[in-house]
Parts: sequence; C-alpha cells; structure tokens
Amino acid sequence: MRYLLSLILAFALVPSVLSQTTLPPAVTVIRAGVLLDGKSDQLRRDQLIVIRGNRIESVSDAATARIPAGATTIDLSHATVLPGLIDSHTHIFLQGEDPAQGGYDANILKYPLAFRAARATVAARRALEQGFTTLRDLETEGAGYGDVGIKEAIEGGYIPGPRLFVVTRAISTTGGYNLEGYAPELDMPKGAQLIDGPVEGRKAAREQLDHGADWIKVYMTHRSWVGKNGELISQPTLTGEELKAIVDETHGWGKKVACHAYNGIGLQRALDGGCDSIEHGLEITDTQIAQMVKQGTWYCATLAPYYHDWAPAGTPGGERDRKRASEHGVSFQKALKAGVKIVFGTDIGGIPWTEPMAQEFPRMAEFGMSPMEIIKSATSRPAEMLDMTGQIGVVAPGAYADIVAVNGDPLRDINVLGAVTFVMKDGGVFKNEVK
Repeated sequence: MRYLLSLILAFALVPSVLSQTTLPPAVTVIRAGVLLDGKSDQLRRDQLIVIRGNRIESVSDAATARIPAGATTIDLSHATVLPGLIDSHTHIFLQGEDPAQGGYDANILKYPLAFRAARATVAARRALEQGFTTLRDLETEGAGYGDVGIKEAIEGGYIPGPRLFVVTRAISTTGGYNLEGYAPELDMPKGAQLIDGPVEGRKAAREQLDHGADWIKVYMTHRSWVGKNGELISQPTLTGEELKAIVDETHGWGKKVACHAYNGIGLQRALDGGCDSIEHGLEITDTQIAQMVKQGTWYCATLAPYYHDWAPAGTPGGERDRKRASEHGVSFQKALKAGVKIVFGTDIGGIPWTEPMAQEFPRMAEFGMSPMEIIKSATSRPAEMLDMTGQIGVVAPGAYADIVAVNGDPLRDINVLGAVTFVMKDGGVFKNEVK
C-alpha cells in the first residue's frame, strides 16, 4: 500500500516537473540572395540570417557563417530580403465605404461592432499578406476601443496580423466630424470623440490613454473647399489652447500625438501646439516646413488616396479634389528637399482594403523620393517615430524577426514591393510563395 501511494505521488509530480522544463527557442536560418537591411544605404549579397525564437541573432556573409545544428533553413537566395514593412497611417475599421451602400454613416448607424471587428480582422490579415508587419492604425471611426481588442487578439495569437500601434477614438470638436447633415434636433453619434475647451480635451486624452491608446490623434482641420481666389481652404477645429492641453497630457504619459491637418490655420496650430506628426499636410508653406525641420515633426503624406474618387470636373467637389492633389505633390517635394522626416502611410481603409497598399510607393517616387529613401520611410524611419529603433524596421541582431522578401530589385523598380512573396513576423513564417 505504501509503495502504491509513493507511485501515485511520483506520477502526480510528473506534470509539475515537465511544466518547469522550458524548451529551447527554435532556430531558423534564412539564406538571403540580396539584403536591404532598412538602415544602410548599401545592399549586401549572400547573407545568412540566424533567428532564435522571435529575434534575429546574427547577420553575416553566407560564405563564412556557420549554420547552427538543428536549424530550419529557408532558402531566399534568389530573392531580395527586407525588414517587415511599416504603414504609419491605416484604418482597419474602415473599408473605403461605398456611398451606394450607405457610405461612412452606415458603419455607425447599421453595422454591429462585432461585424466591424470581423472586417477589421480581415483587414489586418490582408496587411500582413502584403508584407506590412507593423501598422500605426489611426482611429476606429466610431468603433470605440475596438482597435485595442484587435491588437490584443493578435498579440495573444488568436488571429494573424501586424504589430499594431493604436489611437482608439481620435479627438475633434463640435462641428468638426461626422456624422453630419441630419435633423438638428437629433443627437447623432460621431466617428471621433468631440471636445470643447482645454479641460475636456485633457480629459479625453486621459480616457483614451487609460483605455490603451499608444498614440493620440487629433483633427486640426475638417472639411475643405476652394475659395473665391482659387485657394485651398480648410476649416480649423481645435484651438491652440485645446491642443496644447492634449499634447501636454499625452507627452506626460510618454506618448505622442498625430495631427490630421490639411493646411492653413489648423496646420499652423498643430505645429505651434507641439504635434509629433502631421498627417496628410496637403499644403504646407515654406515657413511651416522650416518649423517642421526645426521641431523634428514627422510627415506622413498619404499621397495615393487623393487621386481616388474625384468628383466631376467643374463641380465644387471636383475643384476641391483636384486642388488637393495638385497642392499635395508640391508640398511633398518641398518637404523632401528641406529634409523633413517622412514616413510611409497609405490611409488604407479610407480607400478600400481591396486596393494594394503598395500603390503609395510609386507615388512617392513620382514626386522625387529615391527608392532607398522610400524603403527607409517604410522601415527604419517609422521605427524611430514609434520609439522602436533597432527592434523593428531593420534586419539586424537584436531586432524582432519581421522579414519579407520580393522577387526583383526594388532599387531599380519600386513596384516590386507590391508583390511580396515571403512574410515572417515575430519569427513565424506567415507566407512563403518564393519559387
């Protein structure tokens, strides 16, 4: 009997002992035919990338490197290997809403949050399929803190998707955001959190940060139109005092503020108020560009969306759309020449997720950005903006193993970034269509 009890006790202890045994992290080796590491201006040929678990352990010449025993080898010797791409302006809770299906308003008035979250899950997967292993997602457009939930589901391994940096609800003012145009006696829901006054602004920032926002986003302009002298005019929203309260609170939490700003008074308030990034920046004056350079303000232009869905020529909307595009290209060129810190962003979601995210790459090239600078704008530069330098956006020892590959040479033809054939995120292979 005593022997039997001892045997039972011994077996009972087995799971406890096994649970304390940690298996060594898996080792993967990638043979890279050409490596663009996201930081250096020089490409490297025939490289061996050793990955232990979810981190890059070493990058060295294949001719002299030693492959660790038991490692899994992935042959990308006929491909160009890059860091996982970073899109600094997305909306996974938008779908480029079709007016024929209710447009933007249907999201808030008709679709349950669970339905919108399901579509956001598909959008996140689609971004990863295209090689974007990190997104800065700039508000849920009426879906509250749904982006925090999607982020947690990705981090928990429940769904595939990129690393997410989220802003939750975004902040604007009364008269500064949709839904609009309904009977004035109706209190309609809004796509952003609306505030009036510095106290409300600070409180909104605190609420969003407390509920998981990585960044705070503010709308410094709303609608825009062409003035009587042919100039682009944008309605300013937050006052300088309101913005400064939000920025002060956010910076106190060690976080940053992204500012949607088209031009004019609103854009100037954004710069004077200490915004960390300007989103869109359709028309930026020389003085404002100099201020951005001095302050180190980031610029996420999102060029491609402003070439979509123009209203008919000769209409007020058509004039506005064409004016936006023409001013935008000039501003981008001036900012580039002046040395403004530029990051890649698509505003995808504002345009349908069925559109290729890579369409922004040739637009940046069209306005004078070199292929190497474009690649950096989607790798190491946004990593710096996100305070993740050395961890994402580079293929280097110590970085997360976020790696993509393409056939062809993106330094000769930037369009090859639109056909990513291999995607690894966090050391796990998500896609491998390399031939």
